[in-house]
Amino acid sequence: MTRPADALRPVTMTPDFVAAPLASLLVATGGTRVLCTASLEEKVPPFRLASGGGWLTAEYAMLPGSTPQRVRRAVSAGKVDGRATEIQRLVGRSLRAGFDLDAIGPRTLWIDCDVIEADGGTRTASITGGYAVARIAIERLIHDGLAQRAALLPAVAAVSVGICAGEPRLDLDYVLDSKADVDMNVVMNHDGHLIEVQGTGERTTFSRQQLDRLLDLAEAGIRELFAHQEAAVAAALAHRPGCASV
Repeated sequence: MTRPADALRPVTMTPDFVAAPLASLLVATGGTRVLCTASLEEKVPPFRLASGGGWLTAEYAMLPGSTPQRVRRAVSAGKVDGRATEIQRLVGRSLRAGFDLDAIGPRTLWIDCDVIEADGGTRTASITGGYAVARIAIERLIHDGLAQRAALLPAVAAVSVGICAGEPRLDLDYVLDSKADVDMNVVMNHDGHLIEVQGTGERTTFSRQQLDRLLDLAEAGIRELFAHQEAAVAAALAHRPGCASV
């Protein structure tokens, strides 16, 4: 059945998918699946030492079997993966907008986003899942008295939109993305404020009216993603409220 132009792909978020990190979550949007983990390091970068607060950073990678043609690991290629570097910077910037890092103490939260299967929208899925796993981690720190509740700012999520054959579409899979005339990624917080917009006329230009339509589509989709995040966070904290509790 053809998916309506204004509908998200099926979304699932499975918290505590792996047990070792402070928090983990498997996010699936259609055929795209990303494993997001949160790990704690009891130190901060030098530029944060004087603040007394913490830091949050992200890393992103596509695993070798995530696409039909094997993705070569950066370490094997012997060079920096420019695409992965650009995406992980986007993920880090986006997630830092969701937290007051001065309220988590002098520690670093590492968010790792590993793409298990890629069918379009891996960066937006990484942001959406990355926020949820960071939120779970910080809620656990708060539970154990290691962070303040003031650390929690409005939630952050992201989705792709585009224009395909003249029609605005929400949440592009690989097939749609590969033939889109306009391709855009939108990051937004729960207050409806934009954090980042990456939009490109791949094959044609687009009007201000079309841009407004794409942003409206993105906001509607992101509102749905917030509900999935909240459910995942609640399930994770019901299972394990603190850092070490079971």
